[in-house]
Amino acid sequence: METGPVYQSIQKKLTEALRPVNLEILNESHLHAHHQAMKGVVSSETHFSVSVVSEEFQGKTLMERHRLIYNLLNDELAGGVHALTIKAKAPVEIGTNG
Repeated sequence: METGPVYQSIQKKLTEALRPVNLEILNESHLHAHHQAMKGVVSSETHFSVSVVSEEFQGKTLMERHRLIYNLLNDELAGGVHALTIKAKAPVEIGTNG
């Protein structure tokens, strides 16, 4: 699967800061290209979904986890990422079955 510079930046920042045991990043931009807000936008990297499982989330509230990710990806959000869907869990929350 080909990934663009925004995808790669998101992957690098989340990997380095959170050392996730599982990280899934989906570029969902193609699902939103027809929306009115996207008229005239030429970037193919505007909407992402991230699922992160990391020990860094242990003891943090959902809001704290989201803030952490938003802070890590501040440049991407300011630079053209229009939407970010987040699933953030600690390993103990996913159990042994994944």
